[in-house]
Amino acid sequence: MSTSSTGAAAAPMTGNAVAIKNFAFSPATLQVKAGTTVTWTNQDTDAHTVTSAGTGGPLHSAALATHATYSYTFTKPGTYAYICTIHPFMTATVEVTR
Repeated sequence: MSTSSTGAAAAPMTGNAVAIKNFAFSPATLQVKAGTTVTWTNQDTDAHTVTSAGTGGPLHSAALATHATYSYTFTKPGTYAYICTIHPFMTATVEVTR
């Protein structure tokens, strides 16, 4: 987890867009309300995926080429961890609230 200059944990970002760039998801933690459609956009030259961590998660994008997008509407509150299956060190989380 990233930290601010004060050493405190970075607060989750709100919004509905995640950029994939420099082999990372930005923001690493996104907070949305249930019913929000989140769109990921690949800004890297390498392909990436948006795939739920573990089994049974809802996120299953195909490999996204440069400038390709993937969208998913979160309907239930919860914490959704995801990775890029091509580069599994790329991890992030969507926190869905009511």
